[in-house]
Amino acid sequence: MSSNPERRAFGFRVGRVAGIDIRVDLSLAIVFALVAFSLGKGLIPSWHPDWGPFVTWATALAAAFLFFVSILIHELSHALVGRVKGIPINTITLFVFGGVAQLEREPNAWRAELWMAIAGPITSLVLGFLFLFLGEMFAGPIALEEGELNFAKLNPVATLLLWLGPVNIILAVFNLVPGFPLDGGRVLRAVLWGITNDRLRATEWASKLGQAFAWLLIAVGVSMMLGLRVPLLGSGLFPGMWLAFIGWFLNNAALMSYRQLLVSEVLQDIPVSRLMRRDVLTVKPDVPVDVLVDECLMQGDQRGFPVVDDGDVLGLVCLQDIRKIPRREWHATAARDIMTPAGRLSTIGPDADVTLAMQYLSQGGVNQLPVVAHGELKGLIRREDILTWLSLYGKDAG
Repeated sequence: MSSNPERRAFGFRVGRVAGIDIRVDLSLAIVFALVAFSLGKGLIPSWHPDWGPFVTWATALAAAFLFFVSILIHELSHALVGRVKGIPINTITLFVFGGVAQLEREPNAWRAELWMAIAGPITSLVLGFLFLFLGEMFAGPIALEEGELNFAKLNPVATLLLWLGPVNIILAVFNLVPGFPLDGGRVLRAVLWGITNDRLRATEWASKLGQAFAWLLIAVGVSMMLGLRVPLLGSGLFPGMWLAFIGWFLNNAALMSYRQLLVSEVLQDIPVSRLMRRDVLTVKPDVPVDVLVDECLMQGDQRGFPVVDDGDVLGLVCLQDIRKIPRREWHATAARDIMTPAGRLSTIGPDADVTLAMQYLSQGGVNQLPVVAHGELKGLIRREDILTWLSLYGKDAG
């Protein structure tokens, strides 16, 4: 679960569940291949040396797929509980480290945070025990040898389920580690928030604990690379590198989560009108792109130009739009041909908080927003102007 309202959506959309966009990042293919390969070349042949390649790899691929379906269900539980508690979550992304339910804003109450955070681990635990129960059903009367299950006699479905069960339980336990921004860290922050009635201080404590846990993972990973055998984790160069990489990712996530909250605190109640640029260059819809470049883009630091006709904002043309057009076609291409139309354009009012502007900028993956009041263009709020203001007035947030 991600608390980053400034994070841009990444990956490509694969569907929609309960009104929530499901996106998949290309980095997911790396982990999918690693899981499938480790099962197809290692675990499954050790359990079933008599299985042929087709059954082995079909089971491995199905297991890898259902593993990420389990992660998706975990994240959906965060999103659905968050919605019930009034926290909008519109996107879930599966990527190299699992999945994130991207919060549109931070929870306003510690109880909402607590229930939303605990929903994921509870869901994974339920899935884990459900898979184990179903696995035992499909296994049938498997013989026990010295108190251990005879894995060689399991059918493919039972093998699949009895692997998914422990994996989901491990996922739940890992997420319950009290290190921010893992689910357990969010639970800890909610509890500290409830005790101290200070969200910022609670986030600071949870973030520091999250960084400590991350550095522990890095230290263990390096030790594994140097040959130390760790119970349940083993040893070796690749497993150690992977664990250290996860630790590095969690350390950055913990630090950034705290900084994001600091930024939100600094920007709270700052109106867009205070930071917006008022002296905005606008262009006519029929102006050629080469004229736009020479007379507007090259004459200042403005990179987005509202397309206006008779006072009406028709759209916005940006540097990225111009880059999509070959240089030889600039003279024959008008601004209206490459602009983002007003109907697809995010705008914001001058009285809105700058935190909302940052959210819109990140959601749309853009660098500026038109500021509009009663249908009239008032200015532009730009990412770089917000960052400049933060560098001057929000030193504690950096």
